[in-house]
Amino acid sequence: MPKMGLKNLFFFKASPSPPSSPPTRTFSDSLMDQNIETARAIISKWELISPSDQTAPLFSNTRQEAKQYLNAVMSLQSTMQHLVALDSSSDTLVQAHFLMQLAMKRLQAEFYRILAQNRDNLHPESVASTDHRSSSVSDDGSDFSDDEFRFAGDSVSTVAMADLKAIAECMVSAGYSEECVKIYILMRKSIVDESLYHFGVERLSSSQIQKMDWEALESKIKSWLNAVKIAVGSLFHGERTLCDYVFGSPERKTAESCFAAICSEGATSLFGFPEKVAKCSKKTPEKMFRTLDLYEAISDNRQQIESIFSSESTFSIRSQVLASQARLGEAVGTMLNNFESAIQKESSKIPMPGGEIHPLTRYVMNYIAFLGDYGDGLAEIVGDWRKNSLPECYYRSPDREGKKGSSEIAERMAWLILVLLCKLDRKAELYKEVALSYLFLANNVQYVVVKVRNTNLGLILGEDWLTKHELKVKEYVSKYDQAS
Repeated sequence: MPKMGLKNLFFFKASPSPPSSPPTRTFSDSLMDQNIETARAIISKWELISPSDQTAPLFSNTRQEAKQYLNAVMSLQSTMQHLVALDSSSDTLVQAHFLMQLAMKRLQAEFYRILAQNRDNLHPESVASTDHRSSSVSDDGSDFSDDEFRFAGDSVSTVAMADLKAIAECMVSAGYSEECVKIYILMRKSIVDESLYHFGVERLSSSQIQKMDWEALESKIKSWLNAVKIAVGSLFHGERTLCDYVFGSPERKTAESCFAAICSEGATSLFGFPEKVAKCSKKTPEKMFRTLDLYEAISDNRQQIESIFSSESTFSIRSQVLASQARLGEAVGTMLNNFESAIQKESSKIPMPGGEIHPLTRYVMNYIAFLGDYGDGLAEIVGDWRKNSLPECYYRSPDREGKKGSSEIAERMAWLILVLLCKLDRKAELYKEVALSYLFLANNVQYVVVKVRNTNLGLILGEDWLTKHELKVKEYVSKYDQAS
């Protein structure tokens, strides 16, 4: 992103109109003149000659001058409101307008300087853990107090945030919110975009992802999994915190629109990546676990994402997250069906020597055991899958009764194992010796039982399932003994 110079950020209204609310108290001519002269003295002292003016910053040291400056601007604004009510074409009002423009020019410069010089101090990760105190004009429009500018012992980020909030409230109150917001968005968006780039987040199109080989795409997925944790937990959370603090009450909508302008593009790119991965045409079984990783990452962070992007301005981000999660769920469902189909289509015709464990048994059970490690995420996905209903007694586990999705995932795992066992029955028929066929079945079913017992599958399927299949092993061993 090109570096924005200060001179590129200044733009003014020809004659900003102060708020048109009616005067709340009676101003004497002498008091109005006094307010204007007081404002003229301090505003002229800090007049910005040019955007490259290298004079000392207004917001420095004890902030005593800054407090006086902001109070003078607030008094000037109040005076302008009364002048408009008395005579909107008076020479005094013209002078006040001119002073207000000078003041806003200076405050814009200060706002830009604080943002530019505190890029590291105001990094979203540090902002998220900062102790935020109010350092602004109060809601009733009273002056800035000494307490609000007491910074002894405060962190640099706390001081910078307080300065930004004070300037923002003053500019918004004076009718210069657009100018203030433009500077803020340009400066903060560059930080968010740069951070996402360093996290490895790339703006890849669907066609680019479709053309990637699996190794390259898997590397991108790993980067995304690391990036989403930091982006949600620190980057977006910190940026939302800073926006809410600087542009918070009473202009809540300003904070929301600022945050949306800063983060929407990066967030859309980040949360849109999983959907593009899910749309890949080749949904082969080996892609299952990375797809589940993406699904679980969204599930784990979804509550915080919805909290951070809760406003109407960021509705599209929440929609993108839901779309990505739905697409990933569909992709996992398709891969499960493809995996089941691959088991059924396995066509080797050579019996294993000595009735040994078949490679298909090892592959399928290792695969299903890994699936069992994704219990909660997988339960959400297979909740609507009721394609091949099994008797509940076949898979029901008392240990998991009452747990959300436990019945659905148990049925799915039990069904896949049943498909394998049926396949093993047909392979046992390849043996010419009956004894070897029973030995083959005993060895392979025993491998299945041990794999279930020693993995999370044991909790999913339960003791009843294990007991029934252990009895099958004993039955096959008994028949082997009889036949041999």
